[in-house]
Amino acid sequence: MNKKYSSIDLGIADRISKVGLGNEKYHLGRIIAQHKDFYRVATEKSDMLAKTSGKILFKSNDIKDLPAVGDFVFLDRDESSGGNAIIHGILERKSSFIRKAAGTSQQAQVIAANIDTIFICMALNRDFNLRRLERYLAIAWDSGACPVVVLTKADLCTDLEMMIAEVSSVAIGAEILVTSGLTCDGSKSIRKYIYPGQTVAFIGSSGVGKSTLINLLLGEEKILTAQTRRDDRGRHTTTNRELFFIPGGGAVIDTPGMREIGLENADLERAFADIEKLAASCHFSDCTHENEPNCAVRRAIDEGKIDLERLLNYKKLIKEAKYEGLNSRQIEQEKVNEMFTAMGGIKNVRDLIKSRKNR
Repeated sequence: MNKKYSSIDLGIADRISKVGLGNEKYHLGRIIAQHKDFYRVATEKSDMLAKTSGKILFKSNDIKDLPAVGDFVFLDRDESSGGNAIIHGILERKSSFIRKAAGTSQQAQVIAANIDTIFICMALNRDFNLRRLERYLAIAWDSGACPVVVLTKADLCTDLEMMIAEVSSVAIGAEILVTSGLTCDGSKSIRKYIYPGQTVAFIGSSGVGKSTLINLLLGEEKILTAQTRRDDRGRHTTTNRELFFIPGGGAVIDTPGMREIGLENADLERAFADIEKLAASCHFSDCTHENEPNCAVRRAIDEGKIDLERLLNYKKLIKEAKYEGLNSRQIEQEKVNEMFTAMGGIKNVRDLIKSRKNR
């Protein structure tokens, strides 16, 4: 490995100037790849393998407490001549894109850390899904980074103007870029976000063109790409998260395709700013936007200003966020309580059942 990086490439210079190194006996590096049992880290002297210390593993209560791609970490060495490095600490993250991990554990998983801009990629074919985009935006706004929507495969779109209008109606406050992988300048609009010291990440479903765009930024085919399947759905090409340094400055993180993404934290106030603003004008402060009189949100839907599906997705995400931090038993209890709220609570239901048995 033994590849050297400048402190500007790594983004370390800016981090040290803001937070300080804190412990002079350690060396500062950055996680550039994550595998099952080890990491690849980059320092100003070397590119090497590393493992976490037992102390970090012992103190970790969740997957998100472990190092992730983009993290700045404290290492016991800055070059690999003496063997693999040991990670002894993680510098406080300025941003992190987090989702619930796949599987039954549902633990929080950091997809990318210390990013400045998140490019949410959505192809203008069968991948086009406004409800999924709303979910991505809610998580991205909460991450601390700035989300940008990238509409890819514009060459496959028959009504570009209409689809951009639909995206604009839900991507409030986020810039929208349109690209085509067929042109050499497909990444041109993205380059203005990338310069020395900046880190960006590409998020989206498999096959939307993330890897193609990153290869254009890198100026070479570093990431495997694959043709879209006949059913117009993407093939999985990226399997691990990895950070690449871009010629001329800046870094980019590639992530595996995620068609479904579990909600861990979300900024619904920014992702659904239009609904939140209207809700402030509802007659009741606790309006559920169902059948209450003088509901500003329902009025906007009747007038065609807001799509009903957007409101339903907003309420769905609110429900998911409500269960944040609860274990499976607590979640089920919360669902039961909610189910019987209209009947005066679960205690009243139990009393009712008891009284019927006594009869």
